[in-house]
Amino acid sequence: MRRKIPSSAALLAFEAAARHGSFARAAEELALTEGAISRQIARLEDFLGLPLFERIGNRVRLAPHGMRYAAQVRETLERLERDSQYLMGQAAAAGSIDIAALPTFASRWLIPRLKRFHDRHPNITVNLAERMEPFALAGSGFDAAIHFEHPAWAGMHTYRLVQEVLIPVCHPDWLAETAPKRALDDLPRLHRRQNPEAWARYAQETGIPLTQAAAGARYDLHAMLIEAALAGLGVALVPRLYVEAELAQGRLLAPWPAAPSVAKQFCLVLPRPVELCDAPAQAFADWLRSEAERDAETKMTMSG
Repeated sequence: MRRKIPSSAALLAFEAAARHGSFARAAEELALTEGAISRQIARLEDFLGLPLFERIGNRVRLAPHGMRYAAQVRETLERLERDSQYLMGQAAAAGSIDIAALPTFASRWLIPRLKRFHDRHPNITVNLAERMEPFALAGSGFDAAIHFEHPAWAGMHTYRLVQEVLIPVCHPDWLAETAPKRALDDLPRLHRRQNPEAWARYAQETGIPLTQAAAGARYDLHAMLIEAALAGLGVALVPRLYVEAELAQGRLLAPWPAAPSVAKQFCLVLPRPVELCDAPAQAFADWLRSEAERDAETKMTMSG
């Protein structure tokens, strides 16, 4: 069925006229005559079946429908321009993959490893965007997602990566003169807003008593919690995989036990089995799973 889309010439003329508030200035920008701009907009109005501009003598101004439509058309044209320029900058043999990922996982775990992928696949560009909540992958424009296991991914193909095991961490100054196991209840606790019961569950599993486990400041992202702990604002319950570097450098301390049950599983979500994905997505999926296996082997070696 033929799509009901106006001509690009009419949309360009309308967007320019709406932005400038003038047919004459739109004509100057597009190297057309003012009459050509007027005719294109008239055709667009006929196509839509309603006026986009109000004519007041020799002047024009956007009608209410025109104001809304102008914003939508501008956004669409800008997106089309960005996508076109992106493709124009790609080599003929290059590929790309668009990934939606949890923001702290992307910045703390994925991006530090991406150079290894680029070294192995220099012709594949990985584009990253953040998504905090599960979403409908089909039709989203993303080739894959990296997220927690969740019922929302039913019908998709998920591949387990690494586990988020939470540990309490704090700035070394907090423990300079205090026995850590007894001091945990005395330290200001920092919370992730989306997981308000994490400290209570941690206390139940480890047996470390915490009075008023829910008290303390709340942050949206684990990345914020980590920065707050580094700034000495309190003790944060965060995934160990996010703070390995800070622990190795001594910038954070984690003398308390981990709570394995206070954990979630990160996974790669694909719209189809990995072997049926296109070449860039398949290469990225294979590499990502190998990185997760590498992490697991390193942890087993360290624990052994």
